[in-house]
Amino acid sequence: MRKEEKIFKAETKELLNLMIHSIYTNKEIFLRELISNANDAIDKLKFQSLTNNELLKGDDKFKIEISVDKDNGTLTIKDNGIGMTYDEVDENIGTIAKSGSKVFKEQLEAAKKADIDIIGQFGVGFYSAFIVADKVTLETRSPYSENGVRWVSSGDGNYEIEEISKENRGTEITLHLKDGEEYSEFLEEWKIKDLVKKYSNYIRYEIYFKDEVINSTKPIWKRDKKELKDEDYNEFYKATFHDWNDPLFHINLKVQGNIEYNALLFIPKKLPFDYYTKNFKRGLQLYTKNVFIMEKCEDLIPEYFNFISGLVDCDSLSLNISREILQQNSELQAISKNLEKKIISELEKVLKNDREKYIEFWKEFGRSIKGGVQDMFGMNKEKLQDLLIFISSHDDKYTTLKEYVDRMGESKEILYVPAESIDAVKALPKMEKLKEQGREVLILTDKIDEFTLMAMRDYSGKEFKSINSSDFKLSDDKEKEEEVKKIADENKTLIEKAKEFLKDKVNEVELSNNIGNSASSLLAKGGLSLEMEKTLSEMTNNNDAPKAEKILAINPEHVLFDKLKAAEGTDNFNKLVDILYNQALLLEGFSIENPVEFIKNLNDLLA
Repeated sequence: MRKEEKIFKAETKELLNLMIHSIYTNKEIFLRELISNANDAIDKLKFQSLTNNELLKGDDKFKIEISVDKDNGTLTIKDNGIGMTYDEVDENIGTIAKSGSKVFKEQLEAAKKADIDIIGQFGVGFYSAFIVADKVTLETRSPYSENGVRWVSSGDGNYEIEEISKENRGTEITLHLKDGEEYSEFLEEWKIKDLVKKYSNYIRYEIYFKDEVINSTKPIWKRDKKELKDEDYNEFYKATFHDWNDPLFHINLKVQGNIEYNALLFIPKKLPFDYYTKNFKRGLQLYTKNVFIMEKCEDLIPEYFNFISGLVDCDSLSLNISREILQQNSELQAISKNLEKKIISELEKVLKNDREKYIEFWKEFGRSIKGGVQDMFGMNKEKLQDLLIFISSHDDKYTTLKEYVDRMGESKEILYVPAESIDAVKALPKMEKLKEQGREVLILTDKIDEFTLMAMRDYSGKEFKSINSSDFKLSDDKEKEEEVKKIADENKTLIEKAKEFLKDKVNEVELSNNIGNSASSLLAKGGLSLEMEKTLSEMTNNNDAPKAEKILAINPEHVLFDKLKAAEGTDNFNKLVDILYNQALLLEGFSIENPVEFIKNLNDLLA
């Protein structure tokens, strides 16, 4: 039989030390983590046994057992779940999160600085045992292996792993507790029962202590809502979905009618660390008659709600249901549609009744909702549009589109402006004019906001209009427009010369009275805006990204236009055009293409 002595990677040892002493601040949480791991091990076995009943070999009464030995100062957690092979132990237990990577360390340290505990998200709850123990012994056997495995470590950088004879499948973890009264209390019956009730009362399987079941045997989602408190939901969520934080809120459903099912859904407080990676798996847990069927059933929830954790229990589904059958199952499709409506309805209630909580939700998960609006060319617009909120120039606070429309009076367009920040928007010359006119503008500070509005096209019959669009008008003053056209005709040659000088940079040069008090402004013509160009350029990270059709608009009432007319035919003409173009770039958040040339031209004119 194999036996090896191994050393943790230096970085892994450092991470273990960081986690034990810095991340986990609540010692008693170790029991919840180990019970949750035992619960998951049984879930995994039950799922695999649906297609391979030989895995059970007569032992199908699933349970978790806790025992203590006061004389030797040990606490043991035992389950009859899937267990692990030698290689699985070495891979999963011998290394933190299967990797002692620098990235993992950085994320842990960031969590520490932000005062956030995120250990559960990395699947390393096992190591919480070292918070209270100076030695941990793990013995396990997989039904796929003839031998068992023993893993022993004192958390000091070394561990031993060896094959052993073990009759039954499952895992047994023995904690040799540290000395001291603060640790010895974990050997007391009252303390064990208290911790189980507090953190793991609604674990799906019976938890035994001294031959007594010490947790609730009825699933939380089947209990009367009146019996439950927020604390019950919170602890069930944390124990089941491996999150340190309480959920932001929950949705408990009991649906009766043609299709009957229970659903318990949770909106997390924070994004999972791997949310925007290919490793993130979405979906709800699926049960039938309290029996676990699937860990991540994607078909139960639309992709734009993939941040939601939870479960569905439908008694009419078959225990032998497969993924292929699920995709064609009419009951499941009906449940999915019903859940989608209910989630939207609950979010709308929170938006209406608790704006601060909704804003907290939006800052974490708003991108998913906006992504849902954009998906399939706005197919989900009608479902999701009333969940959207944006910062408004009305009061610099979040507003819904309905609230904007209710305030807009006779206006026909919903105005918006993409920007890096609210302060940057306030400094725009156009915004000063719009404020004077009492016109409201949505401030889009997220790079995908404009794509969302373009996918929608309109809201309640009101079209969206960027104030940076070439056809946007600050006013409907026809007399003023005619005056600008007349000045443009009189200076046709000047405009052509400016366009020729900027031929590789802009598509047109024009005079405009719709750019506020600025000497010049960069506008976009067509469907691709300036902000979209910047975003697409960042996404593709090359020069092949689509370019907006740019227009350099010059204010004929500004003193620099008079300077430009006076400089026509001189060396200063091109220098002035260059300055007008580059200042317009700066106003729109672009970088100056040639800073040295810009400064030289500016200095020459100032001199």
